[in-house]
Amino acid sequence: MSNIQKDKLFQSVREIVLEARKNVYRSSNTILLKMYWEIGRLIVDDEQKGASRAEYGKSVLKNLARQLTLEFGKGYDERNLNNMRAFYNSFQIWNAVRTELSWTHYRTLLKVENEQARQWYINEAIQQAWSARALERQIGVLYYERLLATQAKQQ
Repeated sequence: MSNIQKDKLFQSVREIVLEARKNVYRSSNTILLKMYWEIGRLIVDDEQKGASRAEYGKSVLKNLARQLTLEFGKGYDERNLNNMRAFYNSFQIWNAVRTELSWTHYRTLLKVENEQARQWYINEAIQQAWSARALERQIGVLYYERLLATQAKQQ
């Protein structure tokens, strides 16, 4: 087998491995987002059965976090459960969740209160392939707001 044939074989196998890795990442990311969304939905459903927000946050989430952490390890602390609840509250329709973005992207997006701005950041993050860190930086420098201000000046 010549070097050219070996290189072609390597490149073909490499492409298969890279594509499989990308598919595994996409699938696992989608599953993780769906899990967090479902947990958020259950928390909101349980919360809306009459418990006030303050009471709920102090006791139920704390106990749930403790139980889940004992069973499954890190990732289920009270703060993350609050993030899951906020994730569900912000994206109550599962089909509106863009699975191209990671949980870290969504946690960052939850800080954006303006719905129109949040949607713009989602679209830009996907189109520009922003990492979670790049998205956080763009939100931090108020990129959307500055863009609107620039457009307003031009009109």
